[in-house]
Amino acid sequence: MEEKRKDRRLELDVSIELERLDQGEMTTLKLIHVDVTDLSSSGMGFRTSQPMDNGALYDTRIKIWTKEVIPAVIRIVRCEKVSENEYHCGATFVGLMSSDALKINIYSMLNPEE
Repeated sequence: MEEKRKDRRLELDVSIELERLDQGEMTTLKLIHVDVTDLSSSGMGFRTSQPMDNGALYDTRIKIWTKEVIPAVIRIVRCEKVSENEYHCGATFVGLMSSDALKINIYSMLNPEE
């Protein structure tokens, strides 16, 4: 499979909740629980029990290894069914503060074996 990521992704054991932003005229208050599988300063991959639409926007808060919570907006770029009750999705950040992206990059540099 051709690698399309522009940044190296870190494998993490993190769970977050997503809130859909682009459905109809208002935001969706239904939160979706996902398990993050990898993270970079440009995007993330995660597992979920629900299929997600390509192009959908979600507001999220990611608790990183320092226990800080990083707010971000993501756009779904890929969602594949991997089993009967599980999907693996990929997303890019469309709203991430540059200081938070820098934290991810620094962690990546300090943990090259991941």
